Amino acid sequence: MSTVESSHNEQASLQITGMTCAACANRIEKGLNKLEGVSQATVNLALETARIEFAPASVSIPDMIKKVEQLGYGAKPKEEVKDPRDSKRQEIRKQSRKLLISAILSLPLLWAMVGHFSFTSWIWVPELFMNPWFQLIVATPVQLVIGWQFYVSAYKALRNGSANMDVLVALGTSAAYFYSLYLTMQSIGNMHHQVDMYYETSSVLITLILMGKLFEAMAKGRSSEAIKTLMGLRAKTALVIREGQEISIPVEEVVVGDVILVKPGEKIPVDGEVIEGISAVDESMLTGESIPVDKRGGDPVIGATLNKNGVLKVRATKVGKETALSQIIKVVEEAQGSKAPIQRVADVISGIFVPIVVGIAAVTFLVWYFGVDSGNFSGALEKAIAVLVIACPCALGLATPTSIMAGSGRAAELGILFKGGEHLEATHRIDAILLDKTGTVTKGKPELTDIEVAAGLDNDKRLLAWIGSAERHSEHPLAEAIVAGIQGRGIDLLESESFEAIPGYGVKAVVEGQELLIGTRKLMDKYGVNIESALTKMVGLEEEGKTAMLVAVNGSYAALVAVADTIKETSQQAVTRLQSLGIQVIMITGDNERTAQAIANQAGIQEVLAEVLPEGKANEVKKLQAAGKKVAMVGDGINDAPALATADIGMAIGTGTDVAMEAADVTLMRGDLNSIPDAISMSRKTMLNIKQNLFWALAYNVIGIPIAASGYLAPWLAGAAMALSSVSVVLNALRLQRAKL
Repeated sequence: MSTVESSHNEQASLQITGMTCAACANRIEKGLNKLEGVSQATVNLALETARIEFAPASVSIPDMIKKVEQLGYGAKPKEEVKDPRDSKRQEIRKQSRKLLISAILSLPLLWAMVGHFSFTSWIWVPELFMNPWFQLIVATPVQLVIGWQFYVSAYKALRNGSANMDVLVALGTSAAYFYSLYLTMQSIGNMHHQVDMYYETSSVLITLILMGKLFEAMAKGRSSEAIKTLMGLRAKTALVIREGQEISIPVEEVVVGDVILVKPGEKIPVDGEVIEGISAVDESMLTGESIPVDKRGGDPVIGATLNKNGVLKVRATKVGKETALSQIIKVVEEAQGSKAPIQRVADVISGIFVPIVVGIAAVTFLVWYFGVDSGNFSGALEKAIAVLVIACPCALGLATPTSIMAGSGRAAELGILFKGGEHLEATHRIDAILLDKTGTVTKGKPELTDIEVAAGLDNDKRLLAWIGSAERHSEHPLAEAIVAGIQGRGIDLLESESFEAIPGYGVKAVVEGQELLIGTRKLMDKYGVNIESALTKMVGLEEEGKTAMLVAVNGSYAALVAVADTIKETSQQAVTRLQSLGIQVIMITGDNERTAQAIANQAGIQEVLAEVLPEGKANEVKKLQAAGKKVAMVGDGINDAPALATADIGMAIGTGTDVAMEAADVTLMRGDLNSIPDAISMSRKTMLNIKQNLFWALAYNVIGIPIAASGYLAPWLAGAAMALSSVSVVLNALRLQRAKL
């Protein structure tokens, strides 16, 4: 596809019904990918969703739904599914009813079978249960009514030139049922009961498979707890002021521009801007910061955060899907629905699995019938049925997506948003991390720390008023820190008569007729100001990690002011954790060498890249990659965008409300640097979990099929083992939801 076409691509999400195993998901995925205009389709068996990237000019959503239906499955746009959990609950209730009826009808057959063994001959079995006609009556509804779903699914699969788990189930149970039916017909006119019927094999198998599916559905329902938790944070209603009236409406009906009244103790319904009132807002659900943030007129507020003590009037700026929380939910959903590269292994295996198993079953029958137990049709058939039933691609298909769902969901609860399964997988390989200094290692809010007035000058307050007045028109963060620091000392600022910002140097201003220069050594050199007396003190301040600026009044050196961006309380602990994980930690900054080294020393970082321009950061990432490193770049997601895009994994520190989420592969919603080792640990735990699942799913089949073919496994036991394998894989994945980091 050309770059022009791809730039106009859209994404659609479909809710899929009727999938039973990995082969189903593979078939839908292949079918959608063959459609003209579809650039990529990913089907998630665990979430029962399809995510499709397509060109609207070439293909429409109804076309895609039609394709899914042609393949024998159901599909609906995800937006039209009010709550997938409702359909999941209905499905669970339906499966529960089927299981109950199947179990009741299969019980007499199981009872009769148990009474067959010599070591269980003491168990009383009603004479009726041994009657072949009675067995036929109870087995038929199980096989042909309750088990009809397997025939339908198998037929659809075969019609489309592939095979799934239901083909194995339908073949195995049909062989047992119809062979028993043949024996029943043979018994007409024969007074003796047939003791070698296999009705119990087909009925008990269907019951066990239904039980496995039910357990699997219930476990899968639990694996998207993170989404439910995030959705539960939303406010349900909003108190809107319209035409002077306060009216309570559902939050879905709030429109951009509405003025909302938020009382103490209430959740802020949508993203907005405070237009009236003063309060403290608890933003811990997004930022992890437990201290409430003061809000007043002009300040932004985020939907789902908690208003603590004052009444606020908020103008809605983002509603519905545009709010920060909705964007976060979208990222989590997309991560859970995406496919990790490791899943390709499982996809390839499951694609060829069913035909191979049918072949093994056929060989097993022939070997037993013509060789091992010559002429014993029923014995050979039993072994073949056991092979068909124990081999299930379900566990293989669920191994990766359930772990990705549980892992990314748990990470979201910890304030770590992985944009996709591929990023969750790639993060565990990281062995070098570049940390941006400002706002990442440090708080990003510089404070005025030192004021050194030149010898012989008095009236410090007047000089400070001039400095503050000169800097008040600058938008530079250092200028803002100086102004805030001077005002904090109770000094009133004056109006400047002129102001000029000199990029890379500082500022030039006139206040009360005095010409002020505030900035770097270069600025002083440019205007011929002698600063010899200040240099020793300046170097000392810089070695402490402070940014020192020189002040000249009317061409003469007058003062030295220093601003420091202090490191976050948790930075040192996070760096120690990263180093203990065997990761090379490097701090990168545009700041000067001395300031950068001082900050690095405080944080425990040994390697520093200083005085690097924004465009140079991406080159530093490439240098590390050329040395064979897997590199993560951690920054604010805007200034560091080139480096974030170049790195193997880009991590954005922020609240998840801005470009950071778009620029990075991983968004660390909490400003705490501990989220970085948390993200790496979560990735490592998830990958280990996936490998465990894949190992056991494959090992189970490698061990189970030969045992069944050797005749050491009754078909009903094979069915129980098959059901257990899928459930065990899902339960193992769910352990990630309780992962401690």
